[in-house]
Amino acid sequence: MDRSPDKERNAARSREAILDAAEELFADRGYDATSLTDVGAAAGVSRGTPGYFFGGKEQLYRAVLERCLERVRQAVRSGRERALASNEPPEVVLAGVVGEYFDFILANPAFVRLLEREALDGGRQIATLPPHLEAAQEALGAIMSELAFEPAEHADARQLLISMLSLSWFHVVHAPTVLRALGIDARDPAFLEERRQHVVNLVVQGLRGRVGGVAAPQMQDE
Repeated sequence: MDRSPDKERNAARSREAILDAAEELFADRGYDATSLTDVGAAAGVSRGTPGYFFGGKEQLYRAVLERCLERVRQAVRSGRERALASNEPPEVVLAGVVGEYFDFILANPAFVRLLEREALDGGRQIATLPPHLEAAQEALGAIMSELAFEPAEHADARQLLISMLSLSWFHVVHAPTVLRALGIDARDPAFLEERRQHVVNLVVQGLRGRVGGVAAPQMQDE
């Protein structure tokens, strides 16, 4: 079999083009409404090429999810390395982490839509993917280590991570619903910067109220 470098490069490019096209189509249409033929046409390859590389639609869908989750893991790892090397106090570290995650979500809207579709479908596919469990645990572990949470504060770290995720996702998921009803253009750079800073501030306030962390401000008696 001819395994020349040119053929291998072309095969790698075709595989990536298929994954790119499938990610967009699965995110926009959902699993059931997307066919391998659709993916091949969008990727600019022959109708049978997606099946040749991935075997079937379910395998292609899982490959798309795995690639998305690997991006998350890489982002968590690089952010963790920068945070641990910075020697900054926890609040500064957390502000940087939240800002980076906010930017990651903004740069990967198809990933967000894919996960929302998975959630509405009961998480049938993603629940059995090891990278999904690994990405979630790595993100939690990063929060624990970067912010010096004690083992007894595991629940607090988990709540902080959930808040960070949900606050960073809402404007992407609900751009055509809630934000539109409020007269907000979710693509407006001014709104996005305002939202980014708001999310950072909210999550940092959550850190200040953690068990064993900086005490939350007490209300003065009137």
